[in-house]
Amino acid sequence: MFSAIGRVFRTPDLRRKIAFTLGIIVLYRLGAHVPAPFVDFPNVQSCLASNSGTDGLLSLVNLFSGGALLQLSIFALGVMPYITATIIVQLLRVVIPHFETLYKEGQQGQSKLTQYTRYLTIALALLQSTTLVTVARSGQLFGVTGVPECEQVLTNDVWWAQLLMIITMTAGTGLIMWFAELVTERGIGNGMSLLIFTSIAAAFPASMWAIWQSNGFEVFLLVLAVGIVVVALVVFVEQSQRRIPVQYAKRMVGRRTYGGTNTYIPIKVNMAGVVPVIFASSLLYIPALISQFNQTPDADGNVPGWVAWIQAYLTQGDHPLYMALYFLLIVGFTYFYVAITFNPVEVADNMKKYGGFIPGIRAGRPTAEYLDYVLTRITLPGSIYLGLIALLPLIALATVGANQNFPFGGASILIIVGVGLETVKQIDAQLQQRHYEGLLR
Repeated sequence: MFSAIGRVFRTPDLRRKIAFTLGIIVLYRLGAHVPAPFVDFPNVQSCLASNSGTDGLLSLVNLFSGGALLQLSIFALGVMPYITATIIVQLLRVVIPHFETLYKEGQQGQSKLTQYTRYLTIALALLQSTTLVTVARSGQLFGVTGVPECEQVLTNDVWWAQLLMIITMTAGTGLIMWFAELVTERGIGNGMSLLIFTSIAAAFPASMWAIWQSNGFEVFLLVLAVGIVVVALVVFVEQSQRRIPVQYAKRMVGRRTYGGTNTYIPIKVNMAGVVPVIFASSLLYIPALISQFNQTPDADGNVPGWVAWIQAYLTQGDHPLYMALYFLLIVGFTYFYVAITFNPVEVADNMKKYGGFIPGIRAGRPTAEYLDYVLTRITLPGSIYLGLIALLPLIALATVGANQNFPFGGASILIIVGVGLETVKQIDAQLQQRHYEGLLR
């Protein structure tokens, strides 16, 4: 293992790519701690030190930004606008035929879809930065009342100061997007995935230290042991796949013989990745966000009944109703996303076009029905697995008092393991090109 790592750093091209990637990551983390204009940095740090905002409604976005959101830094929005824009463009392929045509055109069409994603990212960044500045101005960013430091996080709330903050945060999102593209072109791995990985990994030490301080060394060791088991299980499931055998008939083109090979279609147990978890979290966030802007008390000093119900049942992560809804939404969104991203009819048509067939299954419609049957069966354990992993932070919140950014569960562990495996595979592939022996054995 150590000899393989030594080969990585003895390869000049690979060493240069890794150094470039680490340099971009350092710049990204520095920007996450630079406050935006007119932010009262001491007040913000005081609220963060008292853990006022760690269990708030913005915890998922704050996790993906590496803690930059609640610090109101220039990179406060992090990668969430780009993630949202990518998912929207992907879903629009089903609704808008032009997008599907561009997707099938190859590299040129993909470049145009990427350009649309960039434009949508900037538009979403403008919308989200405006919302964030408005919430910060109202004093509800940290979800507490009666604490002056947490209600006065801006030193100047005139319109031009708010406009400057919005422009700064939007420009920060554009800079993050440029960083990610630079890493993809000149570094190792997918740039945006690595920046998400960095943001989540940055929260690990603080989360583990908080568990140690609040629950003692014994609970800390227990959480660490559970975390190791969870990581091993996630790696096992993420690498698991159902391989459907495919044979290609021999065909003569001129004097050459083509085909006659055996291959397979890999169908992963978790084909949806982390997207259903993000969908479910976002959907559960909407009622709480609506109730947050309807808290005006009546003549008796009471908030409306529906607002009180939402605050009691849909904003508390450790409530059984919240957990049940979260789990069911993840299962439903998993089936929905897999149905959109994997089209059995298209796969069957491509196989028939090139002379491929599944042994024992006729080409065409019977192949599509068989693929759909296998996909439906294998998505069930995948969706249950996603739901259970996503519930781990909520269970930890109810048992050991950890916050919702519990490191060994939810979207964080799925992204950490997925990005880590993919990056190691890329390093291994580049080593095999130069040394005939990779990083993995």
